[in-house]
Amino acid sequence: MKNRDLAEWGRRAADWSASYLDTLSDRPVRPPTRPGDVRASLPAAPPQEAESVEDIFADFEKLVVPHMTNWQHPRFFAYFPANSSPPSVLAEWLTATLAAQCLLWQTSPAGTEMEIHVLDWLRQMTGIGEGWYGVIQTGAAMATLSAILTAREKALDWAGKEHGLAGQPVLRVYTNPNSHSSVEKAVFLSGIGRENLVKVDTDADESMCPDALRAAIAADRAAGYLPCAVACVLGGTSVGGSDKLEPVLSVARDEGLFSHVDAAWAGSALICPEFRDMAAGIEIADSVVMNPHKWLMTNFDCSAHFVKSVDDLKKTMSITPAYLVTQDAEGIHDYSQVSVELGRRFRALKLWFVIRAYGVCGLQAIIRNHVMWAGALAKRIGATPEFELTSPPRLGLFSFRLRPHGSVDGEALDRLNARFLDAVNVDGTIYLTQTVHDGRYVIRVSIGATATEAKDIDIAYDTIRRLAVPFMADAAE
Repeated sequence: MKNRDLAEWGRRAADWSASYLDTLSDRPVRPPTRPGDVRASLPAAPPQEAESVEDIFADFEKLVVPHMTNWQHPRFFAYFPANSSPPSVLAEWLTATLAAQCLLWQTSPAGTEMEIHVLDWLRQMTGIGEGWYGVIQTGAAMATLSAILTAREKALDWAGKEHGLAGQPVLRVYTNPNSHSSVEKAVFLSGIGRENLVKVDTDADESMCPDALRAAIAADRAAGYLPCAVACVLGGTSVGGSDKLEPVLSVARDEGLFSHVDAAWAGSALICPEFRDMAAGIEIADSVVMNPHKWLMTNFDCSAHFVKSVDDLKKTMSITPAYLVTQDAEGIHDYSQVSVELGRRFRALKLWFVIRAYGVCGLQAIIRNHVMWAGALAKRIGATPEFELTSPPRLGLFSFRLRPHGSVDGEALDRLNARFLDAVNVDGTIYLTQTVHDGRYVIRVSIGATATEAKDIDIAYDTIRRLAVPFMADAAE
């Protein structure tokens, strides 16, 4: 394939993309693919000679597309959204064409300065306050790992990165039991160790109890441990629970501990002023992550990591051989010196395109619709006999389960809901996922896809009602 072929095939790809997005509602959200189906359709060995793009594209349509879970489907209500949008797709095309390595300012001046600037736009949009430095990470897991590594090094006065952890005090990290698994992963990848992640008691609202946090820190210090970080959650993955940030972060500040807030999903909602009360006190934190690729119509990967001290981040992450030094950019931080990765894509371009193409008001309108529709669907399900809400709507997320008359909590009811969820997803009209909440198997509904419309909420309710009928009959026998 030559450069001149790119124009023709680019048009073909653009036409295919527009058609795909326009017809998504006619496709199943999740394919009926079984493990091994895709590999069985592919040649065992790579081709020795070049193949035509015509053949490759035809196989893409035949062998790939039918086996894809359609994340941009308007009735994708599983996990959290992984948004996309036409301006973001367009920017990704341009990013791929430029194919820049944005590891240093000198390797991509526009890439570096655009990232600084567009993240300051996002800071302003979300109202998290002044004094933040932004880094676009691959995801919240990488941002959380960066935060925990920084906390570790601050607590050890940067001895860990120089001498290793052998002989150092045993560090402790404190978090909400409902925090994302990425916190636990960051703790063991950082060398602190899984058993040194302390899950603090929560109140009735699933927020860490400040007194319990303070007591845990005091007990660990008395036992010879070195407390180093508090990891808070804003919009938990399971059912959307959050820490009350102001009192929890105040304990971290008073105790001299580094604090990180995982707002990967819920952080995007802060562009709407009416949702900011849930994040009261976030300005106290040392580190915050929110993912535009979840709920701001921007393709993965684009995770906004904000830190108060870029110097601490740089001191933790930097390595500067002569070939990784920008010599003529006063006052500019090379992003490879403040992130785990060295090579970096030009991720800021798509966020710049999206913010400009929608405007803040347009993005706010989309999020407000998602929140409104989630509340409306939760109300309808909760009012339907033999269903029960198991957690209230929090932004675009709630949970429910089947509860046939006369049924009691226990394994039988959990199995009934698991079989019901499988039937929903095999049907293909909507896609939902499960979690365990308060010891019960429950079904999550997460509304946030770019293409979702009010009619899709009606379809979701009708589908849930229709597919529940045989399970209610089974329970009655």
